[in-house]
Amino acid sequence: MVAAPEGTVLILGATGRLGRSLARIYPGAVLVGHEVELTDGVAIRSVIGSHRPRLVYNCAAFTDVDACEEEPERAMAVNGHAAGTVATACAEIGAMLVHISTDYVFGGDRNGYTEWDPPDPINTYGRSKALGEARVRSAGGDWRIVRTSRLFGPGENDFASQIRTRSLVKPVVPVIEDEWSRFTYLPELAARLPEVVSAPVGIYHLTNEGTVSWYGFARALVPNATPVRGRQCHRRALRPRCSALLNTRLRPMCSWQEALSDYIRCEDEQVIR
Repeated sequence: MVAAPEGTVLILGATGRLGRSLARIYPGAVLVGHEVELTDGVAIRSVIGSHRPRLVYNCAAFTDVDACEEEPERAMAVNGHAAGTVATACAEIGAMLVHISTDYVFGGDRNGYTEWDPPDPINTYGRSKALGEARVRSAGGDWRIVRTSRLFGPGENDFASQIRTRSLVKPVVPVIEDEWSRFTYLPELAARLPEVVSAPVGIYHLTNEGTVSWYGFARALVPNATPVRGRQCHRRALRPRCSALLNTRLRPMCSWQEALSDYIRCEDEQVIR
């Protein structure tokens, strides 16, 4: 829990994984979830205008990568144009905006990307999030864009929990070995986001340290993970080969191995209870 900045904190996407984690950091925040349609510009302006927050976290997004290929217009509306509406509404009342983005704004032809590298997405989800970043920047005002990737945390239905569940009922668990990025531990990310508020306007990368494949992460979690190639999986959207976000502007988060150890401890404690 941190001391809130002077004025109200408003969290968009408060029912999502990161939104819920942030709500624990800011217990007095205004929480906005599914009751407000992100693409309804009038509703968004009304919510922001009526509460007149000092700080807005925009965690809301259409994050199903393959579904974005099937519904590109919805992806662009939610992740792109609506992000611009939020940014404009914040600029109009002088609110600071922290907008959450993704490693998938990058194409994956490098071994890592800094905050200064230009986006070059290869799928609809990435293109929609890159559009959202551009709209936030063009709206002006007091903004921060935070890119992160592969979120996991205790009590969530995410990659880590799904792998653990599958490992209990299957002799082997196939996991992709040729797609690399950085994992991000939700409790640590939520605790670190308030630091971005004190940083200058700009783009920031926040992930746990260390680049690893889906398989490498899974193998550290369960003993029966087995490697497969991405082309063996039936998915609509292309994925970057390596979209690792390199943090060059903020103090580093802990390693993904340390984060995973804490995750396992927390999950095991919940089972015991």
